[in-house]
Amino acid sequence: MRYIIASDIHGSAFWCERLLKAFKSSNADRMILLGDVLYHGPRNGLPKDYDPKRVIAMLNEMADVILAVRGNCDAQVDEMMLDFPILSDSAFICDLDKRLFCTHGHLLNPEHLPPLCDGDIFLFGHTHIPMDEIVMQKEKKIRCINPGSVSIPKNGSANRCLAWDDDGFSEIIL
Repeated sequence: MRYIIASDIHGSAFWCERLLKAFKSSNADRMILLGDVLYHGPRNGLPKDYDPKRVIAMLNEMADVILAVRGNCDAQVDEMMLDFPILSDSAFICDLDKRLFCTHGHLLNPEHLPPLCDGDIFLFGHTHIPMDEIVMQKEKKIRCINPGSVSIPKNGSANRCLAWDDDGFSEIIL
């Protein structure tokens, strides 16, 4: 199984199209979206080619392979337009001998982790800044990974997502 992990598309048709090209060229089986799919939010400027309706159409074509969690910019009306659920604050994925806790990062984050087991992976977005660090939760080592942002990267990072498979995590520059 191969996954593409992305966060913070923020309604950019340009960057969503680049993400979907990366998905197809990487031969991924599933896509994990870590929130903030359609709306750009009041703190961000408009991303390139802001067009949520085009993003909806592109993502709905592959709804059967998407697992998404809710970001702080996602709303009930977004789920009414999308052909896949988007309103869960978190999801667990158990695959490739790993357990991943997926969330957006505005409620739970590396400074405020949910109860996890030693060796679990905490996937989050929200900050638009890539991260891959071990955080201690009591005596447990939790790997915290943020793919960065598809459309509005911050702190000089690139527009990017991650691939995850038997070989681990790898960066994909969009």
